[in-house]
Amino acid sequence: MFADYHVHTYYSGDSIYPMEKVVKDAISMKIDEICFTDHVDYEIKSDWTDSNPYKSKEGKPRLNVNYPKYFAEIAELREKYKNKIRIKQGLELGVQKHTIEKNTALVNSWDLDFVILSIHQIGNKEFWSQDYQKGKTQKEYNDGYYQELYDVVTHFYNYSVIGHFDLIKRYDKNEKGLYPFAENKDIITKILTTIIKNGKGIELNTSSFRYGLDDFMPSRDILKLYYELGGTIITIGSDSHKEEHLGAYIQECKEELKRIGFTKFCTFDRMKPSFHDL
Repeated sequence: MFADYHVHTYYSGDSIYPMEKVVKDAISMKIDEICFTDHVDYEIKSDWTDSNPYKSKEGKPRLNVNYPKYFAEIAELREKYKNKIRIKQGLELGVQKHTIEKNTALVNSWDLDFVILSIHQIGNKEFWSQDYQKGKTQKEYNDGYYQELYDVVTHFYNYSVIGHFDLIKRYDKNEKGLYPFAENKDIITKILTTIIKNGKGIELNTSSFRYGLDDFMPSRDILKLYYELGGTIITIGSDSHKEEHLGAYIQECKEELKRIGFTKFCTFDRMKPSFHDL
């Protein structure tokens, strides 16, 4: 089975990929199932109904998904292409400790198949811009990232998988290289133990290839630890924002999972996982 479970469209502020074009491209690639997971980042972006939206440095509104239009278009495409591809509806939530309540209310407001929990920013300071890392040592921003993730997963339960578990490494510009896994292994173990106990999973995000990282995302060390701890729920997603990203490197990731010992990967329906042979 060929499924891509991390797909962005023009409903995300960082993509202009039309939703129907995504579906047509997926069909042409013989993808069996996709899940749309457009961005929601409270306190960094405004909801489309907010009268005073947060703005970028260029003065443009930074908006979350327009939920009514988003889910209406998914419903239309599901019906139109029902004999060619399965389409699931999800969201990628950029959760922070102080936005848990808002994210919980959002998930409870819509009939979702799948939710990715991601940590994109801490204290409203984003990683991609280096705002969060600025003025911190490599140890401080890595420790802070995993502490935030632990704090969130111990208080937020309305999600399916953790997205790009070690995302901070994508934006780690330290000249010494990436921070050693061993330095954060204890808290990573606590995070993985918590999500396994809560019936949640992780994703294997294929964007590590296009970002030129020298390891998977999450790393082999984290994937092996998850396997050793008894974790079984794992999705694979391209984190696509444009045509050339869609479906990319999914087969390579399946092969890596098999090498580690996994035999199954997951898709979701109304927040419940289904297991498929790798």
